[in-house]
Amino acid sequence: MKAKERALERISGEKSFFQKLISQKHLAFMSLPLILYVLLFSYVPLWGWTMSFQNFRPARTFFNQEWAGFRWFAYLFQDRVFLRDIRNSICMSLINTSLGFITAICFALLLNELKKIAFKRFIQTVSYLPHFLSWVIVTGLVSNMLSVDNGAINDLLMALGLIKEPVLWLGIPKYFWGIVGATYVWKEVGWNTIIYLAAIVGIDPTLYEAAEIDGCNRYHKMWHVTLPGIRSTIVILLIMSIGRILDAGFEMQYLLRNGLIQDVADTIDIFVLEFGFRNNNFSLATAAGMFKNVVNVTLIFIANWIARRAGEERLV
Repeated sequence: MKAKERALERISGEKSFFQKLISQKHLAFMSLPLILYVLLFSYVPLWGWTMSFQNFRPARTFFNQEWAGFRWFAYLFQDRVFLRDIRNSICMSLINTSLGFITAICFALLLNELKKIAFKRFIQTVSYLPHFLSWVIVTGLVSNMLSVDNGAINDLLMALGLIKEPVLWLGIPKYFWGIVGATYVWKEVGWNTIIYLAAIVGIDPTLYEAAEIDGCNRYHKMWHVTLPGIRSTIVILLIMSIGRILDAGFEMQYLLRNGLIQDVADTIDIFVLEFGFRNNNFSLATAAGMFKNVVNVTLIFIANWIARRAGEERLV
């Protein structure tokens, strides 16, 4: 009876959602602009997805549009160009994700081992500065460095005797995905490292002291203390990355592509641009974009379910 009375007291003592909202009204007002921003730019535009089920004509009102059902979705999977772009998007996304994860985690571990704070801050600042450069500037640098005429990469490889004549790096399809992956790592590795460093700071220092007493060296402490301490962060970020598996990028591929490498450079976002704005087929472009987003959201829930079954941290 006493246990039941305590349970009833606990239930009656809990505040309802609206009571909590009133008691925390200042926080609610602070969050209101962010909520409105998300609603306005993330949910209201979903109304435009109706174009994927229509033979959309810009001059007509919504009620005068001709409905086409799933015609454009069926057309997508019969189009070799779209299937090719799906392949390119998945492959480049996997390359960027795997390289980004490995380099960011390794770089965070190495930075954490630096003892001189000034030098550590200098390296960290230099590493994440490229994140603030626009892709226009980055692709311009990449084009100049890989240029056949006085390109730094060709000059260096020729000076080392690795090649006999300049290589047209941006004209050979088999090199393009590697160039995209290396460029992404150079631009984003420092920025991606920040969250891992923040997670490392939250690890209990006594764990390192206990490991040192047990005779662990720096490498053993990284493997047995640091990595397990940031495992939950790694899992959460991995789930979020899986949800962007079809978002291989747009700016870098669009600015570096040319006729010689178009078959390996085009992504789903470029497909949407080509058919939506250049060919004025807004229905097909909307169907492609809708397909990409639905697949990404589905993959997030699948990855989250797998993480929950494995006993790891999960996103939702």
